[in-house]
Amino acid sequence: MIEVILLERIDRLGQLGQVVKVRPGFARNFLLPQNKAMRATKANLEHFEKERAGIEARNADDRAKAEMLAKKMDKMKLVIIRQASESGQLYGSVSARDIADAAKQTQSSVERSMVYIDAPIKTLGLFPIKIKLHPEVSVTVTINIARSVEEAQVQFDKGAAIIKAEAEKAEVIAAMGAPAEEPAEAAAKPTKKKKAKADDSEAAPEADAEEATAKPKKAKAKKAAEA
Repeated sequence: MIEVILLERIDRLGQLGQVVKVRPGFARNFLLPQNKAMRATKANLEHFEKERAGIEARNADDRAKAEMLAKKMDKMKLVIIRQASESGQLYGSVSARDIADAAKQTQSSVERSMVYIDAPIKTLGLFPIKIKLHPEVSVTVTINIARSVEEAQVQFDKGAAIIKAEAEKAEVIAAMGAPAEEPAEAAAKPTKKKKAKADDSEAAPEADAEEATAKPKKAKAKKAAEA
């Protein structure tokens, strides 16, 4: 670990002017070449204290400019046109540099290093992207990746990628066309033959009862005739 003096605020590390310990690789590859820190040697510490007031004043001025730009960019929607397949996969990808270039077209001073994305974007859609305009000022913009300006407008209106909207529509149509309830209805409704058999089986006990009642009457009438 080595000690460095921070020349600006660094997330999860410290504020401007703090002396912190960092790994040599982090200092060598990021902090020192980008003038975000200097080695905490005796000479540098003395130099920083002499220049501290000026450094803090420049930082405050830069922060004020960043805050003005953040107000301009707040809720900004940037359109990036790309070719893509029917499934929404891009033929290529959208990188931090592409997003910075799209922002510059709106007269916004955004550099690639200010754009924070985990990995290049490879699908159509709307994506919230964090842009760090200053170590203490960030703004989130919406990146709309579409195949045309017209499609981008549809995506803005729907709040989702056009490919997703089409997929949902296809699912609805498929659901409407599928006879999901017909088998249940068919099982619930008896056929004419089955219904006729059911009617016959219901009528049979009644016929048997009538025949049983009629037999004693016929026997009684026959005896009376013989007498």
